Amino acid sequence: MYRSHTCGELQAQDINKEVTLSGWVQKSRDKGFIIWTDLRDRYGVTQLVFDEQRTPKAVFSEAQSLGREFVIRINGRVIERESKNPNMPTGDIEVLVKDLTILNKAETPPFTIENETDGGEDIRMKYRYLDIRRNPVRNNLVFRHQVAMNVRNYLSKAGFIEVETPYLIKSTPEGARDFVVPSRMNEGQFYALPQSPQTFKQLLMVGGMDKYFQIVKCFRDEDLRADRQPEFTQIDCEMSFVEQEDILNIFEGLTRHLLKEIKDISIAEFPRMTYDEAMKTYGNDKPDIRFDMKFGDLTELAQQKEFKIFKEAELVVGIAVPGAASFTRKEIDKLIDWVKRPQVGALGMVYAKYNEDGSFKSSVDKFYDQEDLKKWAEVTNAKPGDLICVLSGPTQKTRTQLSALRMELAERLNLRNPEEFAPLWVVDFPLLEWDEETERYHAMHHPFTSPKPEDIALLDSDPGKVRANAYDLVLNGNEIGGGSIRIHDKKTQALMFNYLGFIPEEAKAQFGFLMDAFEYGAPPHGGIAFGFDRLVAILGGQETIRDFIAFPKNNNGRDVMIDAPAPIDQEQLNELGLGIREVSKA
Repeated sequence: MYRSHTCGELQAQDINKEVTLSGWVQKSRDKGFIIWTDLRDRYGVTQLVFDEQRTPKAVFSEAQSLGREFVIRINGRVIERESKNPNMPTGDIEVLVKDLTILNKAETPPFTIENETDGGEDIRMKYRYLDIRRNPVRNNLVFRHQVAMNVRNYLSKAGFIEVETPYLIKSTPEGARDFVVPSRMNEGQFYALPQSPQTFKQLLMVGGMDKYFQIVKCFRDEDLRADRQPEFTQIDCEMSFVEQEDILNIFEGLTRHLLKEIKDISIAEFPRMTYDEAMKTYGNDKPDIRFDMKFGDLTELAQQKEFKIFKEAELVVGIAVPGAASFTRKEIDKLIDWVKRPQVGALGMVYAKYNEDGSFKSSVDKFYDQEDLKKWAEVTNAKPGDLICVLSGPTQKTRTQLSALRMELAERLNLRNPEEFAPLWVVDFPLLEWDEETERYHAMHHPFTSPKPEDIALLDSDPGKVRANAYDLVLNGNEIGGGSIRIHDKKTQALMFNYLGFIPEEAKAQFGFLMDAFEYGAPPHGGIAFGFDRLVAILGGQETIRDFIAFPKNNNGRDVMIDAPAPIDQEQLNELGLGIREVSKA
């Protein structure tokens, strides 16, 4: 028997019990005549004691050779600990060891296996299996499991059936680039790894499954950014005979359930906001509403005076930063430098301090008097003690820049409390978006999204104004879920493909199987997919998904632990029909 108890469960009531424990040596303290060793497993830490007087000599001698991370088994008796540790569950006891077996020796680890480690991120990713032994990483993985089980329990009780869909599918031209897999048996042909199970879950609705879900791996060969993984996990869901309201209600329920079960937090309201409103009010379609700083459109007011920068701008827009009138000139200059960074791209920033006495001091006092600035304060909802920050330029670009500034200021002012949760539905997205590079429309979500019925007529006259029957669930400034009501008839789907630039032959080649299925009685249906990694991270009070994934890739998409991706040998390439062929010479 390797263990009668785990290293986290022995307490005062177990004193005088004979026990067997197994685990890893956290550390040893050798005083010459007595050795204390912390033994660790997934469940906790128990202090062992090897006493020169009470421990067999051979066992005591062997204990002197123990190093960090040795795997051992011990037999011994639970005794009361003289110097108790109230900070650990096993802090009232220790185990007087009678027998010791070294199950496996260990090299000295490249970083300390403790909560606060001396290992940098790169070295910890290379030795991820050692990093997982640390409480913060292991606890994140246990937390991820708890969230997954709560998702499964909620959806199962709501009548959803979990169905696995294929990983080897057909490559499609929409969305991000696919990861492709060569077929040995069909030389020159390739599978793709799914970016989502979209078409399969729609086919399950045609098949009459009614309510489907899957916690599923998805893959996108995208240019990587910080905190984006080439493989990620979704909670993928689809329902038949539903309208948008049905889906929003079910998944509000799921989110409430998770917040209550995982965080013991009750959420009363899920406010709703149109895409247009989100862009005008916050400058992006996933606003963090835990704090205010709503945009105030100052264009009409600002352009009444002869300040050239504002006069020539398409949009002049500002925010009121709470309590920031106390910022020094040096702090404001740093803020101006921040918005001028290439990542943000603003040419500058105008500011106005709303002093506690009701007066104003601005960087444009030469052009705007106290009455003008008072109107700015009214539009931005500024109060005495606030700082009004104003950007100007092209409409969309300026909104994006001010949105970035708003989030940066919220970080600096500690307004983004990770233990506060503010969900929000964003609805009525544009169906199509214009791509300057290809000079054609692309689906903002995907080509199976249904347009709002009342907007279908606009497809011919003004396709950019057609709204999608689509919705995103935002939590604390992060999109955690998105979905839509789907097209479920062949005629409308063919029309959608046409507006996306597919000729009929291309649409048939890529999606003929789905179009054919619609001819056999497809029900009205819709669904949603949650980004599971992101959801877990936010519920865990963080925004870094890598900390909640067992074996993540780095920012370059590499697994530095197993050194992947990696070349494969020429024989394998030849088998796959990918061998390098010699060019014949005439």
